[in-house]
Amino acid sequence: MTVSRGPGPGNAADPNAAKPDDVRDSDGAKGPPARHRALGLRDGLPGLRDLMDRLLADDGCPWDRQQTLATLRPYLLEEAHEVLEAMDDPHRHRKELGDLLFQIVFQSALREREGVFDVEDVVAAIRDKMIDRHPHVFGPDREALDADEVARRWEARKQEERASEGEASLGVPRGLPALHRAARLQDKAAALGFDWPAVEGALAKLDEELAELERARASGSARAIVDELGDVLFVLVRVAGKLGVDAEAALTHANAKFERRFAHVLRAAAARGQAPASLGLAGLDALWDEAKRLEPPGDE
Repeated sequence: MTVSRGPGPGNAADPNAAKPDDVRDSDGAKGPPARHRALGLRDGLPGLRDLMDRLLADDGCPWDRQQTLATLRPYLLEEAHEVLEAMDDPHRHRKELGDLLFQIVFQSALREREGVFDVEDVVAAIRDKMIDRHPHVFGPDREALDADEVARRWEARKQEERASEGEASLGVPRGLPALHRAARLQDKAAALGFDWPAVEGALAKLDEELAELERARASGSARAIVDELGDVLFVLVRVAGKLGVDAEAALTHANAKFERRFAHVLRAAAARGQAPASLGLAGLDALWDEAKRLEPPGDE
């Protein structure tokens, strides 16, 4: 475990530290020397470690000192989702990435106090892993590969590692959202050669699964319906992948579109002094069609 912290509070100045005119404030703009230096915190990742040490010190923050790896789980998940939601806005994206980074530093600090590893070990582990997984870039015999071949070799290497550890798995976390997990399972299997060569194969399989769902519906078996509907959804994810579409993103877009249109339905009903439930399906459908007509071209 890395224990040397280098320059910090009470230590010699870091010769590589940013100069005062290099400092940026929390909004990313250049400004006067940042306040973290006046508090004895270094620049960059080392300074984040300094901050974490201060929070977890005996005279630090009571809330932070109470946290465990178990209590931090929901915050990690929440921060990861907030990063995903912020990716279309550079300003928010930078802030949310910082929140996610803090969770990594926090968990590493707790492990450091157990004597297991620290954040420098985390950095070293991913650095070494990326070097090992990119022999075509860092190896003695560099190769010119396309992205598909890189992905195939990457997954093959991971399978070799799992096999050597006695693990038969594609290594996709079970806690992922179902659509995203389906896509990752399929991508990993495809990298090993288990895939249709073109989207037509996936579409033919979708027709097959829809027919099986209809047979299950006709049978009245709830278990069969669940099983076959799951297969339909799973194949739809692969259809999306073969079309170059992220199924999770596509469904998120569809959700937003539905919310936007139904919000119009609710507003229009309220403007007429009518309760939405009193309009019946025909009345609600008419307002829905009106919402569609009012949308700008390209938003349909």
